[in-house]
Amino acid sequence: MNGVSTLLLFVGLFLLGGAISFWKQQMPKGVVALLGIGSALSLIAGILRLEVWS
Repeated sequence: MNGVSTLLLFVGLFLLGGAISFWKQQMPKGVVALLGIGSALSLIAGILRLEVWS
């Protein structure tokens, strides 16, 4: 695991936690959707950058 994949996974989990928190606070659905999409993209990028696939 290199630094970039670790950073992407960390950011993805952070955004996912924010999306869950905003959902519980009943924030606007657009904000929750934006955080969810950003989280999913970051997690996917981090997983694809893992050296396991090479």
